[in-house]
Amino acid sequence: MRAWLHGLSDRVINEQDSEQDKLNKTLLIFACGLMSFGSVLWLALYWAMGIKFSSNVPLAYLAISAVSLAYYVYSLNFAMFRMLQVSLFLFMPFVMQWSIGSYVSSSGVALWALLAPVGVMIFQGARQSLPWFAAYIVLTAVSGLFDYLLTAGAEQGVTMQSIAVFFTLNFAAMSTIMYLLISFFVRQRDKLQEAVDEQNRLLRVEQEKSEALLLNILPAPIARRLKDQQGIIADGFADVTVMFADIIDFTRLAEEVPPKVMVELLNEVFSRFDAMAESHRLEKIKTIGDAYMVAGGLVEHEGIDFAVDAGDYTGAMLRLALEMRRYMEDLSEKKGMSLRIHVGICSGPVVAGVIGTRKFIYDLWGDTVNTASRVTDEARSGAILVDATTYKRSKGQFEFEGPLTVTGKGKGLIEVYRLINLAPHLRDATL
Repeated sequence: MRAWLHGLSDRVINEQDSEQDKLNKTLLIFACGLMSFGSVLWLALYWAMGIKFSSNVPLAYLAISAVSLAYYVYSLNFAMFRMLQVSLFLFMPFVMQWSIGSYVSSSGVALWALLAPVGVMIFQGARQSLPWFAAYIVLTAVSGLFDYLLTAGAEQGVTMQSIAVFFTLNFAAMSTIMYLLISFFVRQRDKLQEAVDEQNRLLRVEQEKSEALLLNILPAPIARRLKDQQGIIADGFADVTVMFADIIDFTRLAEEVPPKVMVELLNEVFSRFDAMAESHRLEKIKTIGDAYMVAGGLVEHEGIDFAVDAGDYTGAMLRLALEMRRYMEDLSEKKGMSLRIHVGICSGPVVAGVIGTRKFIYDLWGDTVNTASRVTDEARSGAILVDATTYKRSKGQFEFEGPLTVTGKGKGLIEVYRLINLAPHLRDATL
């Protein structure tokens, strides 16, 4: 019977159905099968016990139920099939009782009608089941009134022993069917919930991947704002320290080594730079070919500093530059290649924002950015040049040479200082 039900459900369940619709259709077909089986079994038991009455009612139920199921298989009109089946569930047990005699002589066969409102509650919902439950109560009351006014049962030759047996069978069978339907419903609901939970878990995993990817592209506060608000994200900052670090003679180096080796080298260098910048709580902005751009002091309007809490982002930037230079010197010896950087650092106001809708980036603009880029171009191999503003706020912590004057393209003469190392007293403290 289970295989037959599965085959039937495959025919009538549409792939476009929701999981709840699939469950409702399967449950109704299951209930239809149980009721049909129960009708045949009860008819056989009555006749086996020698109780003779008209078999028209159970046979009529089987015929109508079979026709409605065949119509549903043909038309796939579930609403009509549901209406017919629930009507049979409600009325046929009472008709069966009336044909036998009374509540007592029929052994409470009308109890089977309770399947109608309970079934509708499962298939459609509590509100839709109310009219069916009201109809069940009315039919129960009418049948009780008939029993009170009429004498029936003995005329049909139904003994008290048979009545007791079928009372037990009716209550046991109805309870079993109710239990099976509700159990099936709960199991299917649990499976559906497990599937939903798994989908939610996979969705959370994908969301975490998306957020991780977004955080690799944007600063964390900017990523949050991008998710929470629509429109342009643009901020002005009164003071930010910007650094550019370029690999010297990168074009020549790219011509001397295979492309794969060059990409692997850049990935190794910039990944190390990323870790260094993160350790100093500075924000990597982007890479442009062989150039690496970092900023410190990007503070949200709410007052949350996602770079350096104490505001010493300029000092952190200079320490980062020294670490990067030292790393490139060590890597040059390790690789047996000429790997050097020149660095330009400037401090001042910038404008920051997210541009583009595809392959978007978080970028900085302004005279401070342009000056840092020009200073980088003028720095010799291994040199770290800083502008006057950066020098003035850091001269007590670092050792500098200068002032020097360089000519920046489109900027004219620029006063700069060459960063040598940490100040002697700080170098001694780190030894």
